[in-house]
Amino acid sequence: MNQIHKDTRSNKRSIVRYTYLMIVLFLALTGFGQMPIFKRYYIADIPGLGWVARFYVTHYMHYLFAILLIVLTSHVIAEYLFINRKRIKITISGYIRGALVIGLVITGVLLVIRNLASSGFPPGFIVFLDLAHLGLVMVLLMAGLYCIILKKKWAKERFKMSKGV
Repeated sequence: MNQIHKDTRSNKRSIVRYTYLMIVLFLALTGFGQMPIFKRYYIADIPGLGWVARFYVTHYMHYLFAILLIVLTSHVIAEYLFINRKRIKITISGYIRGALVIGLVITGVLLVIRNLASSGFPPGFIVFLDLAHLGLVMVLLMAGLYCIILKKKWAKERFKMSKGV
């Protein structure tokens, strides 16, 4: 019975992991697609990638994947707080990457608000938001690569020592 429970948890972690990776991949692709680099460097001329040069397509896809990231992040945080807090410990690399994701969500939400007609953000703040969002993306991608190479996990199981040891 315990082995079945562990297998179910392992399968769920794999689903969450691969979903997160796909969301981040498409967020990076559509985010960089907001800049005209794909058309300028002829990446959009590759068969099947013409859509990456269309601003509104990448714009709305970016919003869609941002919503998916917020939903997935909210689910993982709620599951940790209400179910797994005593069983799982977040690692230092997990806290760092979590802070980067939260920073991206905050700057992203502020950039969405900026796009509304009634937004009155000053130009300097908009430039700061753009650079902060892009900077956080780059740091998150580098931190993710670092953690993949060195096999750093977001979290680890808490081990309880038995009284006989």
